[in-house]
Amino acid sequence: MALQGGMAKDAATETLRGGHSGSGLTHEELKHNFSDLHPPLNAHEAAVEADRCYFCHDAPCMTACPTSIDIPLFIRQISTGNPNGAARTIFDQNIMGGMCARVCPTETLCEEVCVREVAEGKPVKIGQLQRYATDHLMESGKHPFNRAKKTGKKVAVVGAGPAGMAAAHRLSMHGHQVTVYESRKKPGGLNEFGIAAYKAVDDFAQKEVEFILGIGGISIKTGKTLGKNLDIDTLRNDHDAVFLGIGLSGVNALGIDGEAGKGVEDAIKYIGALRQASDLSSLPVGQNVVVIGGGMTAIDVAIQSKLLGARDVTIVYRRSQAEMGASAFEQELAKTKGVIIRHNAMPVKIKRKRGQPASIVCERTTIKGGKVVGTGETFELAADSVFKAIGQNFIDVLVGKLALDKGRIVVGADKQTSVKGIWAGGDCIANGKDLTVAAVDDGRRAAESIHAELSA
Repeated sequence: MALQGGMAKDAATETLRGGHSGSGLTHEELKHNFSDLHPPLNAHEAAVEADRCYFCHDAPCMTACPTSIDIPLFIRQISTGNPNGAARTIFDQNIMGGMCARVCPTETLCEEVCVREVAEGKPVKIGQLQRYATDHLMESGKHPFNRAKKTGKKVAVVGAGPAGMAAAHRLSMHGHQVTVYESRKKPGGLNEFGIAAYKAVDDFAQKEVEFILGIGGISIKTGKTLGKNLDIDTLRNDHDAVFLGIGLSGVNALGIDGEAGKGVEDAIKYIGALRQASDLSSLPVGQNVVVIGGGMTAIDVAIQSKLLGARDVTIVYRRSQAEMGASAFEQELAKTKGVIIRHNAMPVKIKRKRGQPASIVCERTTIKGGKVVGTGETFELAADSVFKAIGQNFIDVLVGKLALDKGRIVVGADKQTSVKGIWAGGDCIANGKDLTVAAVDDGRRAAESIHAELSA
């Protein structure tokens, strides 16, 4: 997945979905469709919502947060009219608290265990309160932290996504000089290229990068790809420590007849093109779209296809609804947008006419011995566009360099790899979670470990 910025009308975008024409929707209709999923709270709404919090002493919401933000404290700070103080509390644990407030599945994390949710079925809107506070401080133009005295130590961070930028910020805060190497033409990683456009409007991913860089001591070099024009051994020799936040760049294949060719695309790639488009009406869109997968990416590309003007959009997932990676909220959101979700089914063949997809044959599935198996019963869906959202894999540029497990980097609790002086975090590590907030936590933990090592 090597998308670059400014791709609205280049060849890569035009070949997506086999070159179908634009959506046919007006600019106003598209603007409405891709408006903010959760409009921000105003000061009064934030105060009212903050007042609902019980400020639990042993807050389950704080335990459920992967970055362990002191949620009762920041909500109390909002309730006392101190949103900037609340933001500082958030950023102390999660420097990407602004983006996480927008994209975190709070309904399955902090809000799921909120006492209000358990007692009343209506949790405190923790995510929206977090956005209120972080937006307030970021819009002030003030950076909440100062750098420590320069240490003279140099650290290389590979990957300008959530893990890499979180690590870079914390390392700079400790006084180290950080150089971030990024393969694309702009930083941000999946926050910039891989999430639904309606979740982070107004170029927020880049605004957040600029906010992080505001601490100083961090430089970003784009167009640098590990295994091409960037070598791990050279990085080790030229720096005191290395952090790898390179994500997953390979795309899993369906492995079925008719997969190769136009009209069968990587969902992440299309989402990236959509995020970079200056004119959504120029994006090619199918009329009968089928998405294979059950995670957040499948939901994101399915909903956005519908918002772009696709007539019929169907998600096909091989397991049950309960086993879908996407949260219940995301699944319900897709349904309200007109997306059909078919569970316990898997693709077996894509039929083509004149080189373009025409339909997809699926087989119903069941579980035997914990594994998905076909039942022999099939059905066929019209499909002029098929998206693969079945996960990504690691490009093995580090084979023979680091210990790997199923193509991902093995790390310890402090995120250190098998090689001294190299740490890693985010999607590229074994057992890594596909969540922005988890990647941020990895980056922060690795940075603290690197700082301890460099200070010894």
